[in-house]
Amino acid sequence: MSIFNYRQRNNIILISIIVLGCFLLYALSSLFSSILGAIVLYVICRPGYIYLTEKKNWGRSVTALMFILVTLIVIVIPFLSLSFMVINKIAEIKDNPVFIDQLIKKANAFTGSTFNQPHMIDSFTDKISTYATDLFPSILGGAANILLTLLVLYFLLYFMFVQLREFEAGLLRYAPFREQHALKFATALKNATYSNVLGQGIISIVQGLLLANGFWIVGIPDALFWGIIGTFISFLPVVGAPTLSIPAGIYLMMIGETWRGIGIIVYGLLFIGNIDNVLRMIINKRIANTHPIISIIGVFIGLPLFGILGLVFGPVLLSYFLLLVEIYETNRLAAERLDRIKMENDL
Repeated sequence: MSIFNYRQRNNIILISIIVLGCFLLYALSSLFSSILGAIVLYVICRPGYIYLTEKKNWGRSVTALMFILVTLIVIVIPFLSLSFMVINKIAEIKDNPVFIDQLIKKANAFTGSTFNQPHMIDSFTDKISTYATDLFPSILGGAANILLTLLVLYFLLYFMFVQLREFEAGLLRYAPFREQHALKFATALKNATYSNVLGQGIISIVQGLLLANGFWIVGIPDALFWGIIGTFISFLPVVGAPTLSIPAGIYLMMIGETWRGIGIIVYGLLFIGNIDNVLRMIINKRIANTHPIISIIGVFIGLPLFGILGLVFGPVLLSYFLLLVEIYETNRLAAERLDRIKMENDL
């Protein structure tokens, strides 16, 4: 006969589950970006997948493979290609130190005579170098890690699609809150994902294109490269692509193109900046509103964890966390209300 009663055995099992779960989470920590990426792509592609499989009666496996191929072509391959392009350009700049040194000397002379800060550019370039190193570690780490991440991501995504109803039923069954709260969380999760990924992605691409176009018009070298940099930076609210027009304008002024310099600064701060505000207002009305503070803090959380993918995953992860906190608070208030009603009935 066992020395433990039913409740004690159940508590021991629960503790064992928690301990083993912590070990499993630690073991899977290197694949966390794959898991989060699969969730993000699943949320984005889910409406189209359901429409094709349940309305048009397409095969589940074929449709899942089609969405995998589409996301590879539209999202993953361009994103990786642009990232490698940026890395190669940084390497080219480092291989030509004479030009950079001359440019920094001119910039220091300009800031020294204008702002009485003769070493401002040296400090700025050191910060940019550190930031770039933090921004691209996942890609610099090697192609093998990228390939493994993508394989696990799409392996998970395939089975999430093929067993969609079973997968969602399991989530509802094991969710630690009531079904209505689980459905509310699912809706909020979809809105947060759309806002952080689709909404911010559209804004960043538009800003990058406008910046590249402006740089090309005024004659800034490598306009396409700076447009790509602007696209990445646009994931940072407040900072954004328009701020790149300021150093570009200063550069043009230093080489004697004063009016072009003023023009690109005005174009960046007024035109691109206002386009950003208009697009953000339209997207927030149609999708969801992600507060700029969440985006900024999320980026700083995501960069050390995911590298350049942290520009997207960081704000998404923080939004998911805040949604869980909101659901927890709702459950806590509901539990307190039920306890209060029970106490009043007992009295």
